[in-house]
Amino acid sequence: MTTFPNSPRLLKGALLGLDPANPLASVIQFQYNPETLSRTLKARTSPASGGAPGEAMRLAGPPEESFKLDVVLDATDQMETADPVTAQLGIHPQLASLEMLLYPKSALVIANEALLRLGTVEVIQPEAPLAILVWGVKRVLPVRLTGFSITEEMFDPNLNPIHAKVSLDLTVLSYFNLGLLSPGGALFMTHQLIKEGMATVNGASTAANF
Repeated sequence: MTTFPNSPRLLKGALLGLDPANPLASVIQFQYNPETLSRTLKARTSPASGGAPGEAMRLAGPPEESFKLDVVLDATDQMETADPVTAQLGIHPQLASLEMLLYPKSALVIANEALLRLGTVEVIQPEAPLAILVWGVKRVLPVRLTGFSITEEMFDPNLNPIHAKVSLDLTVLSYFNLGLLSPGGALFMTHQLIKEGMATVNGASTAANF
């Protein structure tokens, strides 16, 4: 850690799962910020834009966007400070927080099974927590964790993982998916307004340099 008094405070990326029933279960702050972040955007076109005259530039909504990033989880720092949780579990808790974004809640699974056994014809499938990608103050987005791969590379004597690389695949959720009046839809609209403001700043700066 640098001792330079004026060194800037490093913002760390994070992935949050909004679950009112268990708000601490899906809080994943990136221990080390990824060196790269890949983004893919695809225009969300109107079905009528395929060939109808005057419809070629119609947009059905914001673009379909996805992220790919690799994060590293490591227990070295915590082991040096004799953290009791890390000593007993390694990085199992961090991995579990990520995995909980893909698991239905066990209480709902059990409740649905009970309803089916009582003769209920149809039960409502449980929802995953709304995940929020935090990548600096200008990029806070609702996302769906579509999948990830984990490579566990080091283990303690009890076979707890103490070092792992995780490759995350995220799909951005917008007001097109969630509805504008939902918390996630409103959050995405805020992100879009920030982006529109930055584009205007760029245009003004570019025009001034012509």
